[in-house]
Amino acid sequence: MDLSTWLAFFAAAWAISLSPGAGAIAAMSAGLNHGLRRGWPIVFGLVAGIWTQIVVVGIGLGALIAASSTAFLVVKWAGVAYLVWLGIRQWRAPAVPLAAADSPADEAAPASAGRALFVRGWLVNAVNPKGTVFLLAVVPQFLDLAQPLAPQYALIAVTLAFTDTIVMAGYMLLAARVLRLLRAPAHLKALNRVFGGLFVLAGSLLATFKRI
Repeated sequence: MDLSTWLAFFAAAWAISLSPGAGAIAAMSAGLNHGLRRGWPIVFGLVAGIWTQIVVVGIGLGALIAASSTAFLVVKWAGVAYLVWLGIRQWRAPAVPLAAADSPADEAAPASAGRALFVRGWLVNAVNPKGTVFLLAVVPQFLDLAQPLAPQYALIAVTLAFTDTIVMAGYMLLAARVLRLLRAPAHLKALNRVFGGLFVLAGSLLATFKRI
């Protein structure tokens, strides 16, 4: 991949990362509930989910998912179910002020919380056939088929990781710094329901997605 092609993809990567979707909702939800410092695992999980999608596309499974009705539907409805489950869980989350998560006692919280956030982020992006089909449509336009493909896919993965990390961290920071000002239980309950509804909406939109 030459420099001009990479610069074009770099610009496209920002558009891809900035596009509102389940990843942005997940990042803001983590910022609201865990704060910026403790919410980072979900950003790493979202990036890992993108890398999973790139690997799937790179080894040809993406084409299989896009071409096979059964494989597409299995992945699609798994993604729908997961997003709806996240929505219900967020909707029912207790109205706990973010400041409470910054207490010294929370320093001893188990690392499993970070792992759970990482897995959540990974699943949001990995179990998403819309992302697979999108990458199948976009990535080949930037590949030089006369050159080895593995280094090009690696460069694409690193580029998307860079842009997505910055953008998702920005979404998380927005939630952690701005939404945390709403400390009243009624406000927090309303925010949890807003994010819960957004997760369900994202799942509903994914349910309507069809193969190109």
